[in-house]
Amino acid sequence: MNNIINLLPQIFEGLKVTLQVFILTLVFSIPLGVLIAVGRLSKNKIVSSVTGFYVLIMRGTPLLLQIVFIFFGLPIIGIAFDRFPAAILAFVLNYGAYLAEIFRAGISSIDEGQYEGAKVLGLPPRHIFMKIVLPQATKRILPAVANEVITLVKDTALVYVVGLDELLKIGKIASNKEASLIPLVAVGIIYLLLIAVFTQLFKLIEKRYSYYQ
Repeated sequence: MNNIINLLPQIFEGLKVTLQVFILTLVFSIPLGVLIAVGRLSKNKIVSSVTGFYVLIMRGTPLLLQIVFIFFGLPIIGIAFDRFPAAILAFVLNYGAYLAEIFRAGISSIDEGQYEGAKVLGLPPRHIFMKIVLPQATKRILPAVANEVITLVKDTALVYVVGLDELLKIGKIASNKEASLIPLVAVGIIYLLLIAVFTQLFKLIEKRYSYYQ
């Protein structure tokens, strides 16, 4: 028990890195996902093709490989990033692609008749999207987005590859040092608590949008 108490400061430092990666990824990947989704739905063939190719690359290669490529590969051509920005860039680009497909599916699921009806009423396109399409699409994509968020919590452990001391890495080091699984159990409990919190949060958000049937 004393060993765990002594380890707490290091665990909290690792948790801080994990949460930073998690929050920054969401903050930047959600807007990116919306932009890519709009591009995928664009009637402009060039825009839809470019965004489609981007999604194919990001979804078709492992996130770990993308982190390694950005941090270790790009310096070969003179583009270098520090450890943390490299990890964030890889996560944002990767999750932006996955979220883009979720957003695209949600927007595409809205019946065309609603667009046409709103246009007949003289509503501007921005109003149609923000007040009619987006709330309904949001309700439909929430379960898929929740799954991505939960996956992101666990994927943050991949930043170890660039030497960042995130939560799981701290637990592994302590476990090897103490020759005990207790530090890893403690880290596992923290991951479970994080996922439980986000699961409940999404349940509340789904309840908030439950009137959009």
